[in-house]
Amino acid sequence: MEKEFIVSCVKLVRKEQGITQEELADKVGVTRQTIIAIEGGNYTPSVLLAIKIAEALNRPVEHVFGISNKKTVCTPQSLKKLSH
Repeated sequence: MEKEFIVSCVKLVRKEQGITQEELADKVGVTRQTIIAIEGGNYTPSVLLAIKIAEALNRPVEHVFGISNKKTVCTPQSLKKLSH
């Protein structure tokens, strides 16, 4: 079985909505450093945190996080795929 990775589109969605890392961190009860790590693909959030982030961004969790067979950064194109 191939290794799978989480694709985080938090940064793109957050920026679309004009929310700062600090504001998002405050909304979900984590540090700004945690948001930075999630956005950079260096930390995979728990299911609970992923749901809190999605709710804070007013998106379904599957429109904020996805699965890939390679470590990748979310792009506008991959965000569109998640959103549809």
